[in-house]
Amino acid sequence: MIEAATAEALIDDAIVDETHAAPAAAPDDARPRGPKGDRRERPARRPKRDVDGWVLLDKPVGMTSTQAVGAVKWLFQAKKAGHAGTLDPLASGCLPIALGEATKTVPFVMDSRKVYRFTVRWGIETDTDDSEGQAVAQSEVRPDRDAILAILPAFRGEIEQVPPAFSALKINGERAYDLARDGIAVELAARTVVIHRLDLVDMPDADHAVFEAECGKGTYVRSLARDFGRRLGTHGHITALRRGVVGTFAEEQLIPLDALRAMHADNGETPPFAALRPVEIGLDSLPSLRVSPADAARLARGQSIILRGRDAPILEGPVAITAGGRLVALGDAEGAEIFPRRIFHPGPAS
Repeated sequence: MIEAATAEALIDDAIVDETHAAPAAAPDDARPRGPKGDRRERPARRPKRDVDGWVLLDKPVGMTSTQAVGAVKWLFQAKKAGHAGTLDPLASGCLPIALGEATKTVPFVMDSRKVYRFTVRWGIETDTDDSEGQAVAQSEVRPDRDAILAILPAFRGEIEQVPPAFSALKINGERAYDLARDGIAVELAARTVVIHRLDLVDMPDADHAVFEAECGKGTYVRSLARDFGRRLGTHGHITALRRGVVGTFAEEQLIPLDALRAMHADNGETPPFAALRPVEIGLDSLPSLRVSPADAARLARGQSIILRGRDAPILEGPVAITAGGRLVALGDAEGAEIFPRRIFHPGPAS
């Protein structure tokens, strides 16, 4: 389910969590394998690299986010990797994967808006709120276009939403999906989320409707499908989900996993660096501040700096700091004073 095996996108929790799906396969599922137990058939351990940047992956259906991160990490031989917002196996689309120093910018990407296109199947509610689960309620009622359009305003703007029982949220230290798998009743409190845009885009038949939503972090698309059905006097669950946009990362920028694997093979099993995007693209939503090498050195030592001069900008909040055309730090601005928050030490990519 979102985070692992259903149709949704948990928008705020977990960089490496998976929900009700089966356990994630070995993260390096991109590599060839020999027979179980046959050490002679297994390739030698590959050296890890200091790789820094983003891979804007078009995640395929049928793969968990953790598996996708593992495959990309293996292709690049990267020491460190993470993702900015889970997509479950049923979902496809934009899964931004951060390598090396780019992992420091993940929170800013996860906090950004996302755009989803999803299909709701009417008449059936499942325990997972998607087609991976078991039916728990059914109805013969099928809503028409006018009825659907009439309820959508109630789901736009700031709304209260109860997350699915199969989610990565914690209850007394336990993941909700673990409790649900064990047959324990899960009751999650409603949370405030923001739906910036919500449109009905197609009704291919009486049983299905296709929607597009632009929403903020913490939103569960699966919950929208469930709540649509209940509001319409029927039931509903997700059957398809695609994320097209995460922050400034758009659909036309995405690269399929098969294309990455082909680049890796065509380059003589070397990492597909042509697909690697700069670390700083994860900070496109932040104001940028250029500083001198001397000020950059102070920030690197954990010291604050003062912006001086008549033309010095007056800033508030997070800023991306560059020196000599290179990203050197994330900082918090309080007027003319800049406090370092994260320091970047990019290493060679190859």
